[in-house]
Amino acid sequence: MPLKRSQKNKHIEQSQKLKRIKRSKRPKKEPMSLSIKKDLFNLPNSITMLRIVFIPVVAVFLAFQTPGYCLLAVSFFALAALSDFFDGYLARRMNLVSVTGKFLDPLADKLMVMAATVQLASMGWLESWIPIIILTRELAVQGLRQIAVGEGLVIAAGSGGKAKTALQLVGLVGLLIHYEYPVSLFGWETTMNFHRAGWVLIVLSIIFSLTSAWQYFKGFLDALEQREKAE
Repeated sequence: MPLKRSQKNKHIEQSQKLKRIKRSKRPKKEPMSLSIKKDLFNLPNSITMLRIVFIPVVAVFLAFQTPGYCLLAVSFFALAALSDFFDGYLARRMNLVSVTGKFLDPLADKLMVMAATVQLASMGWLESWIPIIILTRELAVQGLRQIAVGEGLVIAAGSGGKAKTALQLVGLVGLLIHYEYPVSLFGWETTMNFHRAGWVLIVLSIIFSLTSAWQYFKGFLDALEQREKAE
């Protein structure tokens, strides 16, 4: 009996030793706070955050309401808009696509558009109904996304969303320039009203915006119906 008990104890000690060795070989997981911090300050996400930093710079320059300062404002805005392409490209190229980046990138776009339209409306350079519609649409779609995630529904994004963002950014460039300037197109010289051109593009973007919101809402209802049928 003592011999059997001794063998049993040895077996237990060996199995515990093997478990300890296995645990030591496992790669240690980074704490979540460190992982988020690393994601936050990688190159693509740093470029995205720089877009957000440019927002108050654009607002300050625009507040002077002079041609020179408007050109400075639009320079920073255009630089921020162009960086929207580079941060996504670098994230894919450097294999740095992260949940943090997926959150920050659309947030930066929305903040840029909302800040610019609200500032323009407060200056009387843009009708107040335009930022109201844009903000209402964004909040409604975001709320619907949260419900879809909570319900475990996967809804494909419509093609109208990208066209909406492109039209908004280009339209806002025109609105920020605001003043008339002489332009030459294929040897034909004329004076261009940048404010009017930007306004037309913004209105077109609202049409695409509402269309894409309807597509998303319809996709949400279709996903609910399919799940009910499956149940």
